[in-house]
Amino acid sequence: MATSNDLKNGMVLNLEGQLWSVVEFQHVKPGKGPAFVRTKVKNVESGKIVDKTFNAGAKIQTETVDRRPYQYLYNDGTSFVFMDNSTYDQIDVPPELVGNAKNFLLETAEVTLAMHEGRVLFVEMPPSVELEITYSEPGVAGDSATGRTKPATLETGHEIQVPLFIEQGERVKVDTRDSSYLGRVKA
Repeated sequence: MATSNDLKNGMVLNLEGQLWSVVEFQHVKPGKGPAFVRTKVKNVESGKIVDKTFNAGAKIQTETVDRRPYQYLYNDGTSFVFMDNSTYDQIDVPPELVGNAKNFLLETAEVTLAMHEGRVLFVEMPPSVELEITYSEPGVAGDSATGRTKPATLETGHEIQVPLFIEQGERVKVDTRDSSYLGRVKA
C-alpha cells in the first residue's frame, strides 16, 4: 500500500482489480479546497489511457512489477522469443503484448520485459534505436532546405518519415515512442 503522495512515473497500481501504469502525475494545491493528485494512467492489458484524480494522502494499492533485461532472439510466426540475459531462459511473448516494439526489433536487440507474478505485462524498448534505411526514394536536389520529408523503409520493414537528404543504406536514429526520425548515425 502507498499513498497518492508516493506516486511516480512507471509505478504500477491495482485499481479495481486491474493493473494501471502511471504515465504522468501532478500534485495540485488549489487556492480553495484540499490538495489532490491528478494522474494519467495506462491500462497494462489494453493500453487505454485515462485521467484519474486521487485525494492527497489517499491509500492506493501498488503492485510489484519485475523489470529485467532480455534479448530478442526471433519471431516464430506465432510469438516473439526473448532470452533472459542472466539465466539464459527463453520466454515466448504473444504479438499483442509486444505491440509497436515489433517495428524496431532486430535479432539480439536489448529490451526490458515487465513481469507480474510470472506473467509478461509489456515490452519496453529503449527510447531510441539505430537502424538502417533499406529503401528510400532519391531526394530532389535543392529540396533539402524546405524541411519536407519522404517515406523510408527501415531494416525491420517499418516505414518512417525522413528528411529528403537521407539515402538508402544510411543508418538513422529513430524514436521508439512515436516512430520519428531523430538524426543520422555517424559511422
